[in-house]
Amino acid sequence: MYDIYKIREDFPILGREVYGKPLVYLDNGATTQKPRVVVDAMVDEYYSVNANVHRGVHFLSQQATELHESSRETVRRFINARSANEVIFTRGTTESINLLASSFGEEFMCEGDEVIISTMEHHSNIVPWQLLAARKGIAIKIIPMNDKGELLLDEYEELFSERTKLVSVTHVSNVLGTVNPVKQIISVAHAHGVPVLVDGAQGVPHVAVDVQDLGADFYAFSGHKVYGPTGVGVLYGKEEWLDRLPPYQGGGEMIQTVTFEKTTFNELPFKFEAGTPDYIATTALARALDYVTALGMDNIAVHEHDLTQYAMNRLREIPGMRLIGEAAEKSGVVSFLVGDIHHFDMGTLLDRLGIAVRTGHHCAQPLMQRLGIEGTVRASFCLYNTREEVDALVAGVERVSRMF
Repeated sequence: MYDIYKIREDFPILGREVYGKPLVYLDNGATTQKPRVVVDAMVDEYYSVNANVHRGVHFLSQQATELHESSRETVRRFINARSANEVIFTRGTTESINLLASSFGEEFMCEGDEVIISTMEHHSNIVPWQLLAARKGIAIKIIPMNDKGELLLDEYEELFSERTKLVSVTHVSNVLGTVNPVKQIISVAHAHGVPVLVDGAQGVPHVAVDVQDLGADFYAFSGHKVYGPTGVGVLYGKEEWLDRLPPYQGGGEMIQTVTFEKTTFNELPFKFEAGTPDYIATTALARALDYVTALGMDNIAVHEHDLTQYAMNRLREIPGMRLIGEAAEKSGVVSFLVGDIHHFDMGTLLDRLGIAVRTGHHCAQPLMQRLGIEGTVRASFCLYNTREEVDALVAGVERVSRMF
């Protein structure tokens, strides 16, 4: 049984008040709250195991290294990577995408080559390719979408040419909640001999991810969006690709030998992990992944789907309501506008009622331009949210609407 009230006891922050009102936290798309087991793991390691990894022969260093590398194995199992060598620890999805844009672009792309992204990408999957375009003269092609927020796959296939070198697309839209058919997107790209990077920042928290089943060449996600700590994330890459890519940064750990004349690089995955990693955070990330695994990703998906559908049905009852993004496959996010009320005003007044939502363009300005709006109010749900919190949101939106 999915005992939501027992689950909520694992997240102490959910019991606090804001402006004298019970906190209703619906900004999970930006970051999730952390269960006790995650915070406890960080405290315990700092107080009992803390030592730099990989470099020391003493007991604490060996123990910290074992924790760090066992965390890599936990990630490998969670996404079903073939080998732990395919799991690169980064600071998050943004750094993972920048790493690939830099290393892949340096090795495999030149002026006139093309990368395909989609209309609904987060800025983190747009700007790195623009920087590469400015540096090397590559071209960026865009997969269009329909008014429901679904990518147009027929038009996607027409974007390929002999100059297409990479597809980089989000698994789940952080604005629309659209769950993109990434397995199909990958299959089409592979038919053209093109590898695919999937931005899984909003995918990993909501749907079970099997990178081998998807066929993804690269997959990126962030720890803090899946109940783990900030400042840690993952870039998965097929070993045959990672072996061919040059390092992203230079420094300690990513080397094999160094002389003033020449440096040779370490084996995978360490070639891409220059400097001291956040080994405390990797341990905590592993505890977060263990936590959601114990609950069951399928159970979480069912719970969040129920919340999302319930929220959309309830919000539709409000006069002037405009739901943004009504794809057939949708997960965990409801974006909306009400009449002529500015999204910032709505979010500010909801906050005074203890309801935390996100307002603005959500780091997706090109998507807003496609939709013809400046921004939205976004309520994003996760494993600990309840129907009662959805009811509080609806009551709050109705109250603010009456004020205007």
